[in-house]
Amino acid sequence: MISTPDFRHKQVVFLNTADFSKPQLSFRNENIVVSGTYGTIDKVPLHRLLAVFIAGETTLTSKLMEKCMANGASLFLLKRNLATYASIGAYAEGNYLLRQKQYALEEEQSIRIAKKIVENKLVNHLALLRSVDCDVVRTRTRLAYKKIMKEKIQKAKDLGELRGVEGLASKDFFQAYFSRINWHKRIPRGKIDENNILLDMGYSFLFNFVDSILRLYGFDTYKGVYHQLFYQRKSLSCDIMEPFRCIVERALVKMHTLGQFDEKDFSVRKGVYGLQYQKNNKYARIFLKEIMNYKMEIHQYVRAYYYLVLNNEGEMGKFIIR
Repeated sequence: MISTPDFRHKQVVFLNTADFSKPQLSFRNENIVVSGTYGTIDKVPLHRLLAVFIAGETTLTSKLMEKCMANGASLFLLKRNLATYASIGAYAEGNYLLRQKQYALEEEQSIRIAKKIVENKLVNHLALLRSVDCDVVRTRTRLAYKKIMKEKIQKAKDLGELRGVEGLASKDFFQAYFSRINWHKRIPRGKIDENNILLDMGYSFLFNFVDSILRLYGFDTYKGVYHQLFYQRKSLSCDIMEPFRCIVERALVKMHTLGQFDEKDFSVRKGVYGLQYQKNNKYARIFLKEIMNYKMEIHQYVRAYYYLVLNNEGEMGKFIIR
């Protein structure tokens, strides 16, 4: 488990191998070294590294992987479309006591935690709406809408009903918040337009970042409380990222506002949109920068959840977007 002061100085590195020829990552003099045909390109002190995202083909040395594991750093290997196909992670798998407590959570407590997660997500979505002077949601004032949705969350009798409330709130948010950026609708991994592609990218980085922190604490990230067990789905990582989705969503709107978004960066084939791989770096760095601006809040949220599960002390953390 990593302490809060140590975590403050941790870095995340994104490497797009399309930017140079014959890329290689190696370990040298306590640094992670990125090199190519013409020598060293960049280096990062190992003790400050939390995760490395590598898009495209590269060469990794066994010493590098050994050192990353020993120092609590994770490697995420991505395809050129930024889909994660493998990861080499550092995690406290021997924390059997935490996992026993995690598996033993009663249904009532799981639902109570899930409600806190959904309510936190709602509060941040409404904060984003307030930031763009959106005072009406679904024909109601923002404050009236907040009161109604909070009541529905608390009255939900089971996870199915809670998911219904959360789904409705998310739909209302997307329609209101993204109305200024030619928004159609949210279809995960649907590739129906540029905005959905960028949201998928940002959510993927956020998910992997949250997952890497959860594993450092020793959680079984497949065992969630809101998202239930499903084959090969890291349900707990899906749970914990929910209140932080607003970081990615605000980043998307900022891209449009600041003129960083460009339709020419995308291609369309038979109605399916795609981001040109040469432009992956541009948008990936924007999302990673926004996520890293909140790295301490994410770490503290996971830490609070750790003590809640392990010792049944404290409350579920609460994240408020700045």
